[in-house]
Amino acid sequence: MTTVIINGTVVTAADVVEADVLIDGETVVALGSPASGMRETWLSGADRVIDASGRYVIPGGIDVHTHMELPFGGTNASDTFETGTRAAAWGGTTTIIDFAVQTKGQTLRHGLDTWFARAEGECAIDYGFHMIVGDVNDGTLKEMDQLVDEGITSFKLFMAYPGVFYSTDGEIFRALQQTGNNGGLVMMHAENGSVIDQLVVQALARGNTDPKYHGLTRPSTLEGEATHRAIQLAKAAGTPIYIVHLSAAEALAAVTAARDTGQNAFAETCPQYLYLTDEGMARPGFEGAKFVCSPPLRPEEHLPHMWRGLRTNDLQVVATDHCPFCFKGQKELGQGDFSKIPNGLPGVEHRMDLLHQGVVDGKIGLRRWIEIAAATPARMFGLYGKKGTIAPGSDADIVIYDPTARQTLSADTHHMNTDYSCYEGWEIQGRSDMVMSRGRVVIDDGAYVGAKGHGSYLRRERCQYLL
Repeated sequence: MTTVIINGTVVTAADVVEADVLIDGETVVALGSPASGMRETWLSGADRVIDASGRYVIPGGIDVHTHMELPFGGTNASDTFETGTRAAAWGGTTTIIDFAVQTKGQTLRHGLDTWFARAEGECAIDYGFHMIVGDVNDGTLKEMDQLVDEGITSFKLFMAYPGVFYSTDGEIFRALQQTGNNGGLVMMHAENGSVIDQLVVQALARGNTDPKYHGLTRPSTLEGEATHRAIQLAKAAGTPIYIVHLSAAEALAAVTAARDTGQNAFAETCPQYLYLTDEGMARPGFEGAKFVCSPPLRPEEHLPHMWRGLRTNDLQVVATDHCPFCFKGQKELGQGDFSKIPNGLPGVEHRMDLLHQGVVDGKIGLRRWIEIAAATPARMFGLYGKKGTIAPGSDADIVIYDPTARQTLSADTHHMNTDYSCYEGWEIQGRSDMVMSRGRVVIDDGAYVGAKGHGSYLRRERCQYLL
């Protein structure tokens, strides 16, 4: 099928132009000025014409940090690959990169195969995987080389969660050395887990069991310390590093300082760290459990630092860390003990819109919106060219976006499989009218018209900033 999109404003990380877009099947073939004379030729051969008058034509968003079906805290994340990718599409995201998990005593291959089995034939949009390395050993390190050759080019390690995902500094250093040889990229959850565990034990011993103590036992200083330490380990190994879900001013300062010396230190933040604060965890009763995630939501003074980091490019990516748990029956597992509340928030559906609100509010520019939500994620994780832009040869992952539409965020209207919204009642400006995944319309004027299993697995190249 040949499709022509006319009368829209094409917005990419590089340009904002009035242009028509010609799509053949799954691929963008050409862009043309409405005045070039090509429109009539294109329209005469088109099977479908989409009028994008008054709207943006943008590349589909890329969320590089999701956790569909993740086992955690005695339960599983409530979105499946089917429901989670469908919700992502509703919000203008056309690609996710999820995390396959290696558990202690298992191989990387076993964990990866488990996640392939969960996702295959389920996804509404395209998907890839990072690999969580939960057990660093000689066999694991050799497997990392194999996975990079197979298109799994990024590996997540944890300085948090002793006894579950935690790696020692020595193990982290070995993994960094391995990626230095194979061209992979280490992604780091940077919180000082050993000290956090001591603070948790002490808080519970004092009878401090409410959700707000989740934040108080994970102070920003411990994120800052761990981020600095992770960056120094990467420097000693001579390798790049990518800090995930950065939330704290101290952590951002460590990244900024490293980048100012020329070190390849990269970092992402998330919408919750741009908009929400620790006051959510202090809500009456057990309502604060809805806002428990790790790193925790920070005091309000941290938020301007995150926006500034996006403007200065000390933060390069906004992902969601989408890891949803329902309040009823899941978050409630932590009643009487905040340490047992499943950590995670729903967010994959609202990332593009919340970032557009940042454009509306003057906190970031229009091209920067696309850069941090699509283009840089694609380059960072080896997808750019096919994903993250609208250009000849790119996949036709395209969103027709109405920048003037208003919507109210609510659990009653969102499509994520969770029974609450962190943004309940928030009114924001901007909404996806149509979403295309590889040329197929999956969202059309408020209706889902996609299909389970349409999404294809993405074999990724190495980080394109390091080639």
